[in-house]
Amino acid sequence: MPKLPAERLREIGTALLMANKVPEEEAATVARHVVNANLAGHDSHGVIMLPNYIERVRAGQIVPGAPFTIVQESPTTTVVDGNWGFGYVINEKAMQLTIEKAEKSNIAACTVFRQGHVGRLASYPLMAARAGMIGMAWADSGRSPKGVAPFGGRAARLGTNPWAMAVPSDLDGPFCMDMATSAVAMGKIKLAEARGQEVPRGWIVDSEGELTTDPKKIQGGALLPLGGPGEGYKGTALAAMGEVFCGLLTGLGFGVEPTGRHNDGCFLIAIKVDAFRPLLTFQKEVADFAHYLKDTPPAKGSSGVLYPGEVEHMAEKKRGAEGIEIEDATWKKLGALAEEGGIAGKLGF
Repeated sequence: MPKLPAERLREIGTALLMANKVPEEEAATVARHVVNANLAGHDSHGVIMLPNYIERVRAGQIVPGAPFTIVQESPTTTVVDGNWGFGYVINEKAMQLTIEKAEKSNIAACTVFRQGHVGRLASYPLMAARAGMIGMAWADSGRSPKGVAPFGGRAARLGTNPWAMAVPSDLDGPFCMDMATSAVAMGKIKLAEARGQEVPRGWIVDSEGELTTDPKKIQGGALLPLGGPGEGYKGTALAAMGEVFCGLLTGLGFGVEPTGRHNDGCFLIAIKVDAFRPLLTFQKEVADFAHYLKDTPPAKGSSGVLYPGEVEHMAEKKRGAEGIEIEDATWKKLGALAEEGGIAGKLGF
């Protein structure tokens, strides 16, 4: 597998998108988000997604340059229509607007509908954390094709409906939670398939509802909810609430529309810490709390406790210094896209 610096991958991603009529600023935003996902160790949301996004642009399912439309707003709330633009572009603007409103009013919330895939969800709460706020984001896929079977069922009825929160702190890295409400993100199944690897038992079932470790059998099958075969009712409840906040509150609805067009619905919140506690005091106490957790004696076979977000921070430092490995199947697809766009030589393929 080739290993490349993050900046090189951003250049490749930006160029491939621009070759498919994506405006330069938007292309750079998308490339930054996907490479940041790779840096954080979330390869399922990294450059492996670029061929899929380009396919959706060509099919007219993602609209480059789409307008950012505010449908309804108050001093503390906003409803945004993304007009089928890139989720990274629309959602980033929506989170920035929410932060600005929270700066004035202490707390603000926003719903976003009709946008493409928003990628690694933590990206948006982290914007709030950098602004001295607690940030939260929840997402679902509206009426896009579903991939998760509710607890007790074997057919997909729910999205992976990820949930993320980030908190400002004095730690070197972010104190951040980002998780799917399914046993695992769908992208990790696709990544395992691209790498020719099996997945852990308890992640997916095949078309007959039988547990399987073969990622290819997700076709006709389904992901299991968080908690797996034994306690999947917990993930089902979280996913159902995600549908309410991101599907029903946004107006996207539930179920699957016949076109299968992907549309991420999002619910965003920013909370100004200074409205409750002095920010500097709070940041110090969050760091102290993280160190308190890490000071726990390790369990047998464990290397120790990690605070939420620490794994991603360690990955970012390592990959930032050593480069990011890209699986051969993805590299081959990127090279093919570069050939189609007449920029293979320029990009070094």
